[in-house]
Amino acid sequence: MDSAMRGHPYVKSPLDIACWDILGKVAGMPVCELLGGRFGEDFALYRAISQAAPGEMAENIAGYREEGYRKFQLKVGGVADVDIERIKACAEVLQPGDLLMADANTGWLMHDAVRVVNAVKGLDVYIEQPCDTYEENLSVRQLCPLPFIMDENIDNLAMVLRLYNDRAADCINLKISKVGGLTKARQIRDLCVSLGIAMNIEDTCYVTVSTADGAPRRFNGRMAAPKAPGLGIQPRLDVLGEPVLDVGV
Repeated sequence: MDSAMRGHPYVKSPLDIACWDILGKVAGMPVCELLGGRFGEDFALYRAISQAAPGEMAENIAGYREEGYRKFQLKVGGVADVDIERIKACAEVLQPGDLLMADANTGWLMHDAVRVVNAVKGLDVYIEQPCDTYEENLSVRQLCPLPFIMDENIDNLAMVLRLYNDRAADCINLKISKVGGLTKARQIRDLCVSLGIAMNIEDTCYVTVSTADGAPRRFNGRMAAPKAPGLGIQPRLDVLGEPVLDVGV
């Protein structure tokens, strides 16, 4: 696809994933096994904590812990002073084994990011994508004693190598659609494993699958990869309706 059209990873991603689904169904293997093997019977999920008052966000962590979650991603990136209080309030309710990430989603300017980092540097928290550009985040990273995650800037293999050479982060968020599908996500995953870069592997959230049966379900803060061939799902043709395009071979 790259030889026919440059860029547009979000367009290419569903086509790439569909090819893996077809390969898995033909081979009689789940996609997770085609990609290298099943990572245990299930795996832990993190729970995003939407922006709210500091005390309310801390209460939400306690509530989600009762549902089985132990990893929490705070949505910050607003007013720095308020974000500092949000992080402190949520850190206070953590229990042993919990993991806390403060995700600014590019929302801070560099001076605010440095203020937040300095204010919470004694806490057990990861700082995620504080600023917009790679260069801005690298500047903040060089002043940050806390574990550092990059997300929006990491969209191809070359950026991972640049991040590693610059020591720009300890972890990345690897979003499948952002890099163009499972083929490129697998390349980035394998490179990160070789280089010792930790990963959150995820994709677009807040989506309900209503056009297929068999999608994985969350249970007790965890999820398991399907064991059926391919993606383990079956399209609901009655919902999808007639094809909008029929391509002959």
